[in-house]
Amino acid sequence: MAMARRSASRLLSSFRPFSLLLQPLDDAPSLAAAAAAASARRAMSSASALRVRDEKEVARWRDSMERMRNIGISAHIDSGKTTLTERVLYYTGRIHEIHEVRGRDGVGAKMDSMDLEREKGITIQSAATYCTWNGYQVNIIDTPGHVDFTIEVERALRVLDGAILVLCSVGGVQSQSITVDRQMRRYGIPRVAFINKLDRMGADPWKVLNQARSKLRHHNAAVQVPIGLEEEFEGLVDLVELKAYKFEGGSGQNVVASDVPSNMQDLVTEKRRELIEVVSEVDDQLAEAFLNDEPISASQLKAAIRRATVARKFIPVYMGSAFKNKGVQPLLDGVLDYLPCPVEVENYALDQNKSEEKVLLAGTPAGALVALAFKLEEGRFGQLTYLRIYDGVIRKGDFIYNVNTGKKIKVPRLVRMHSNEMEDIQEAHAGQIVAVFGVDCASGDTFTDGAVKYTMTSMNVPEPVMSLAVSPISKDSGGQFSKALNRFQKEDPTFRVGLDPESGETIISGMGELHLDIYVERIKREYKVDAKVGKPRVNFRETITQRAEFDYLHKKQSGGQGQYGRVCGYIEPLPSGFDGKFEFDNMIIGQAIPSNFIPAIEKGFKEACNSGSLIGHPVENIRIVLTDGASHAVDSSELAFKLASIYALRQCYAAAKPVILEPVMKVELKVPTEFQGTVTGDMNKRKGIIVGNDQEGDDTVVVCNVPLNNMFGYSTALRSMTQGKGEFSMEYLEHNTVPQDVQMQLVNTYKASKGTE
Repeated sequence: MAMARRSASRLLSSFRPFSLLLQPLDDAPSLAAAAAAASARRAMSSASALRVRDEKEVARWRDSMERMRNIGISAHIDSGKTTLTERVLYYTGRIHEIHEVRGRDGVGAKMDSMDLEREKGITIQSAATYCTWNGYQVNIIDTPGHVDFTIEVERALRVLDGAILVLCSVGGVQSQSITVDRQMRRYGIPRVAFINKLDRMGADPWKVLNQARSKLRHHNAAVQVPIGLEEEFEGLVDLVELKAYKFEGGSGQNVVASDVPSNMQDLVTEKRRELIEVVSEVDDQLAEAFLNDEPISASQLKAAIRRATVARKFIPVYMGSAFKNKGVQPLLDGVLDYLPCPVEVENYALDQNKSEEKVLLAGTPAGALVALAFKLEEGRFGQLTYLRIYDGVIRKGDFIYNVNTGKKIKVPRLVRMHSNEMEDIQEAHAGQIVAVFGVDCASGDTFTDGAVKYTMTSMNVPEPVMSLAVSPISKDSGGQFSKALNRFQKEDPTFRVGLDPESGETIISGMGELHLDIYVERIKREYKVDAKVGKPRVNFRETITQRAEFDYLHKKQSGGQGQYGRVCGYIEPLPSGFDGKFEFDNMIIGQAIPSNFIPAIEKGFKEACNSGSLIGHPVENIRIVLTDGASHAVDSSELAFKLASIYALRQCYAAAKPVILEPVMKVELKVPTEFQGTVTGDMNKRKGIIVGNDQEGDDTVVVCNVPLNNMFGYSTALRSMTQGKGEFSMEYLEHNTVPQDVQMQLVNTYKASKGTE
């Protein structure tokens, strides 16, 4: 028996797992500790595996973002912007043959947009295209430059990380170049300059370079020297790499590198020294090497130019002739070398939960999704919405939130635009520009994944200041006309459409003359609808200046149930600073008027305030107090009291001494100093009050408050006064009382128009 027990214990000890199971209960805590340690080791190994995977993912994203550029090409009209863009698309393989802007083949350049933009010489809508160069993705965004399209300009410039400013080597720095550069500076966009048309008679790149320094206040230097000029223009010498480049082949597609020509050695040495000097003024690392007389390598110089350009302290100047296919490829290399990638740019959002407080976005795919819809396009498959992603990742099939409308939307299809083709993609991350189909939104809407409530642009849209009556000439085109107006309202929140209750006409409202003219023209061009346009109308308002009593009895007997309603009370102006434009107070004690009729009385007063008696414009800043009244057991009705209140306001309105309010605009003028006297004199004639006068380099900045009614046709007048060099921006400030003589004139005009109807 003892022998059997010994052999059993030997057997048990040889099987350790079983022996563990048969241990006494006292050892249980040590077993639990061992199990916990094992699970902790497993968790650590899985966490480290996850971390490695995350690090790999982050490295992949970072590499993808560093190999991306979002740029715009801007220039004065006829500096060769479209021709340059055409070459960029050709060399990057986006298009397979070159068409000239005014080519004989009748095809026209790829990026030539609508006829209207060509005619007016301004960009109206932003557009985006995409290409690849040396393994980098380059999104080219066309930016509008005109002040009437403020919202469109802000959104397009917000999408850019860098820009190319094209200058003509003959025309030099022209008026539109100054405007475009000023806008880029305002939005803090790093840029490179490209002096185009070196093949033309009278080409002088050094004159243009000095003009950019004096007129645009650019801290710049050439990074290239041309080999010959005008008809003898052959190629370029790169001052950083010290190599000469010539462009061979039918379309200049073969770039041949060689040594610097011996006859240009002195000029190249002098210009390279100038480049190093200028950059070292704004870059400490290069300055140290330069002051110690150390030889500066190409990589050192390239790194210093990049640091200074991204910090917006320096602008490298490239040269070439886009039309003759020379200098475009080195310019593309310069975009990759010196302009920032999305990670290097600071973007701010406005937190709607904290009353539009500015928030710096991390710009990484790890954050919550924040994307801006900056362009809408009517495609074959419905609305195509271009998105710039600032933070996070967007995936096909994801649910996203429109912060502006509060709607939750599923992403049905995600594409990357490549020429006219669409490349379907499954996901896109921060820094990329993509397009989505089937998402109903307006231009400027912000999308998030619901974790944050950020908007990329302020949701405070300025009020329209000018209106026009429009109607289609042909009755058959009403459907297309409505479709056009609906689309434009979506694209531009400053463009509004309404109906005049009296005449039944369609009224469009916007930010100025040009703004509305462009939309009327676009209805004609894009929707083939001829529209009849009324005279421009300023959105006047009316208000009262003193208290007036009313006591009106509306009584009508016509056989059967009649109408009976009496209202008594007073009207008075609202105190200044009051939040709201209309207030109704019911101060009746007792049941002189049954309480179920009070809403009808308020509705009647509100309706009466839609059209004042002076000039038929809405009445604002009015308080109506109801103190007494009378009703009839049978004849009183909601309609009777509504009519009584409408007539009561008309009865006492004149006694309250009404006045007309007109929109006053804050106008900022920027004109060369020599035209200051003429421009300020003209402003005084227009009854403008000058509130500020500053000097900015060679320009004078005048800020004044002017009635909008006196600003019709001002853009033409300013151009003729300043030889096309002046520019102005206009934004709504407030509604202010008009002078007595103007009020009489407006009232008489209104009465005359009513008399002729």
